Amino acid sequence: MDELDQKLNEVYPGRVVRKDLLHRIKKGTNVPSFVLEFLLAKYCASDDPDEIEAGIQAVFETLEKNYVRPDESNKAQSTVQRKGRHKFIDKVHVTYREKEKRHWAEMENFGSRRIAIPEKFYRDNDRLLEGGIWAEVTVGHNDIDDDDYAFYIEDLRPIQLSKFDVDHFNAGRLEFTRDEWLDAIIRSIGLEPSRLNFRLKLHYLARMFAFVEANYNFIELGPRGTGKSFVFSEFSPYATLVSQASTPTLFYNNARRKVGLVGYWDIVAFDEVGRVKVKDKETVDILKNYMANGRFSRGVEVIANASLAFVGNIDFSIPQLVNSTQHDLFIPLPKEFDLAIIDRFFTYMPGWEIPKNSSEYLTSNYGFITDYLAEAFHLLTKQSRYDYVTRKCKFGPAIEGRDELAVKKTMAALLKLLHPAGEPAPEELDQYMEYALEGRRRVKEQLNKRKHDDEYARINLSYFSKDGKEVMVWCPESKGVEATQSPTRHRLPGAPDVPPAENVTKETKDVAVEKSSDTAPSSIEPPTQEPEPTEEHYTIFYGDTGYSYESILGRHLRGAKKISIEDPYIRSQHQVLNLVRFCELVVKTGSAKSIKLLTGSDNQYQQADAEEKFSMLQESLKEYGIDFTWQFSDKVHDREIKLDNGWLIKIGRGFDIFQKPDNWFMIGTNDYDLRPCLETKVDIFKLNNS
Repeated sequence: MDELDQKLNEVYPGRVVRKDLLHRIKKGTNVPSFVLEFLLAKYCASDDPDEIEAGIQAVFETLEKNYVRPDESNKAQSTVQRKGRHKFIDKVHVTYREKEKRHWAEMENFGSRRIAIPEKFYRDNDRLLEGGIWAEVTVGHNDIDDDDYAFYIEDLRPIQLSKFDVDHFNAGRLEFTRDEWLDAIIRSIGLEPSRLNFRLKLHYLARMFAFVEANYNFIELGPRGTGKSFVFSEFSPYATLVSQASTPTLFYNNARRKVGLVGYWDIVAFDEVGRVKVKDKETVDILKNYMANGRFSRGVEVIANASLAFVGNIDFSIPQLVNSTQHDLFIPLPKEFDLAIIDRFFTYMPGWEIPKNSSEYLTSNYGFITDYLAEAFHLLTKQSRYDYVTRKCKFGPAIEGRDELAVKKTMAALLKLLHPAGEPAPEELDQYMEYALEGRRRVKEQLNKRKHDDEYARINLSYFSKDGKEVMVWCPESKGVEATQSPTRHRLPGAPDVPPAENVTKETKDVAVEKSSDTAPSSIEPPTQEPEPTEEHYTIFYGDTGYSYESILGRHLRGAKKISIEDPYIRSQHQVLNLVRFCELVVKTGSAKSIKLLTGSDNQYQQADAEEKFSMLQESLKEYGIDFTWQFSDKVHDREIKLDNGWLIKIGRGFDIFQKPDNWFMIGTNDYDLRPCLETKVDIFKLNNS
């Protein structure tokens, strides 16, 4: 142990763990870090090498015995049936089924969506209903034949600290210098601070701003493989990482009268933000209101504290973008993310400065147990440092309304992370102001490039240092770059030349930079417009490949809002799964509002079984703003899909056009363009509008 290790163990005994032990266990498992460290703290709370090795063995044995891998769900269910009950480590969700008027639990890897659960568990822990939680779960087997479920939850214990001593945490902080404390946090996320400079440490810290400051809007864009989403998926049980979110899921579900994710989590993080699909304008409007003031109205007024984090990839060179007159550093964002949303980002962390993930940056020293630090951060969200920043910090004249809010909230986050107790030295406060202003300036510069007037022209943000001097803050990637500092403005015909904008300083003008051309860089191709769909007629022979639903139907679904399906044979498991695959294509296409199914059944038991599956699909489609309804009839014979955009699709075999694989480890198991087909015909006609 080095000096910092010794101090951490003395001041926070039992609250720190060797991070190399986590690295050893983490390899080969998809269990979140805070779950693994829960087990390490339970079995490896010792400095004795023999006891640590024995503890690691106990962790592996616990994972082997209690952790369910996704491909072992059948084995896990059989274990419960054979033994009567068994304890698992798994992620648990609870869903209310409207038609049955009851709640069912689902265990993510256990593989059952219909587990009975006592009310006390989800009544005492709302997060079971919104996103789910990791827990130690004792599952029992139900031997009563008349009941409609096989498993029930006997006991559920969330993997979190049962209590947290905030006074001890704050008192312990005073035993460390600022730099020691910063290094302790960096080690707590598994990195070795001696291999990072101060600026890089602040970048890694920036990923945690949203953990300690309520209603904080964070964005990081950069290359792949830098761990952008890691901290949001692994670091805290109070954060959730999503790839898609509709208005009911994220904000408020009118049908269930339930607040969405923002009401149950400290942070909702969007992974791969460039791929986020916005289903309707209402989502954008609510998002703007929520990012601005932490509240929104959707029939009811809702106030929530969840911060929003957006992470994604940039596929172009940063010098190319900052020197471009046509493009900016927000190029990956969806087109629905307009100027109003961008203006609400408090800081833009330059992900391109973060090194690629590598074992050379991992620490083998001690850091806080992830769950302990996450609990501290959770409590810090309730602390306010905004007044302190207002009293102690003085900013320059270019700081406008949203700039002031953004910079002060970033400053508050830095103070909570680095000084949860005590105050920073004046020179430390200057460092924080400079970092906060840079993150906001990066947002402001890109707004100024996008909007061809002077609304966002005051980009020269500054602060007054401890000795009273005004200090201008720059973004390293764009300092002196004319295309960013003095972007081209649109001119009215016949208007006189406009003098340089106030933000173009002498320093900017004197730096020799070769200005990029007025055309887009050759590596950024303009989007190509897909050709209009035409009538299609396919004859598919047995064994043919290349006929996924997307390849033959996708372009004709564009623009369809209402979809009507007639197929007498959607009842068994594989037939309903084919319907689900078609609905997934509808969701990806992004325009549909309703799907109606007319199908048949041979008897009431078959109909009841199909209805249960349809109900689950209905609940899932609701989250994407699509209304799914069905009707049974003994008079339906044809197999066709009718779209309100004018197309009629007839498939001889209905959705059942694919062969079952000979084994589930062959090519074509998951990619249906590669799956061999059964023989059928597909005809796509344009309906006569008259």
